[in-house]
This record gives sequence, C-alpha cells and structure tokens, in this order.
Amino acid sequence: MNAESWTPAEFEARLRAVPEARYHNRHPFNVRMHAGELSPEEIRRWILNRFHYQRHIPIKDALILAKLEAPELRRMWIRRIQDHDGRRAGEGGIERWLRLGEAAGLDRKDLLSGEGILPGVRFAVEAYVNLCRLGTPLEAVAASLTELFAPDIMRTRIEAFERHYTWIDSEGLQYFRGRISQGRQDSGEALEMVLDWARGRAEQERAVAALSRKCDVLWALLDAVDQA
Repeated sequence: MNAESWTPAEFEARLRAVPEARYHNRHPFNVRMHAGELSPEEIRRWILNRFHYQRHIPIKDALILAKLEAPELRRMWIRRIQDHDGRRAGEGGIERWLRLGEAAGLDRKDLLSGEGILPGVRFAVEAYVNLCRLGTPLEAVAASLTELFAPDIMRTRIEAFERHYTWIDSEGLQYFRGRISQGRQDSGEALEMVLDWARGRAEQERAVAALSRKCDVLWALLDAVDQA
C-alpha cells in the first residue's frame, strides 16, 4: 500500500529538518571560519573554490527555468539569474563575489580562469548542476531550499569577517549582505512551489531526498577545501 501523505505542516517540518541537521554551517571548516581560526591562505582558497559554485548558480537556475511551464513561474525564477548575472555588466552576485576575492587579495583573472579549482569541488558542483538538469522540476526546486538557512549563515559570516578578518575590506562583504534579503525571498517562493507540487507521499519523499543531496553537495565542497 502507498504510504499516507504527510500533511503540509508535516511535510514542511521534514524539509526544514534536513538543513537543520545537515546544512554546511555545521561543517568544521565553516565552524573554524566563523570562529576566526582560518589563515589568509585558507580564506583565499575557499573564496577561489566557492566561486566555481557561485558561477554555476545561474546555469542551474537556467536549467530549472526551462522546466517551468507557467509564465508566472518563469517570470519569478528568471529574477534569480538576474540576481547573480546582473542586468548589466558590473552588477550581480557573481560580480560581488569577484570583488570579495579582490578584497581578500586575489586577482579576478585567477578567479575567472577556473585554474586551481580542486577536483572535489568540480565534482560537487557538477553533481548539483546535473541534479537540476536531470531531475524533475519538483526535485530541482526542492534542492534550492538550503536557502531557508542562508540568511542566518550570512549574518553569522558578516559578523565573523568584520570581527576576525579585518584585513579584508568591508566593501568586499556586499555579497553576503545582499543574500540576507534575497535568500529569504528565494526560499519563500521555492517552499511555496514545493508544498504545492508534492501532493503524494512519493513526491514528498523525493523532494526531501533532493534537498538532502544538495546538502551533500555543499558539504562535499567544503570537505575538498578543508582537506586541500
């Protein structure tokens, strides 16, 4: 017999429980970062490798966009691409991450070249892009729900950088500041979609599994950076 569907409240609780237990704010590397224990070399290595993830965010969002059949959903989702790519040159989240790298002493040419990216980071990012490419719309959108916890980690990160890593110009932290409000909006929209789409227990479980895989991606990325 098919398992009984969770109620909307039960389903949302199960979704939130995944990043609650497995979001990368719990990873030892992030714990050390927020405690002020990373060296400049470690901070730069993280910025360089995390940029490989950042530059693929609009790519995975374009793959999700192509799966959305309703115009109102496409209009909503395309904003995510614009948030990262910008509406014109010199704007957007990718540009703000490049400025973070420059504030930390990295050359943007090195960031953009893709050289020096760790193999584990490449595999993790490819896994996420493929999840969005090959998964159902429900799975692809559900995977984005790590954003539910993004505002909190951004606040923690800003405080940590301003307190412990004063050698980085505070203007370089604009990416983190912008993600507080963007993450709240993005996660709210995605959560509404997932709760609406996943009507049966099997679909609900697939959504939870997709979110779990996304947590694995973020954790694996930090494993690679931490062990380099």
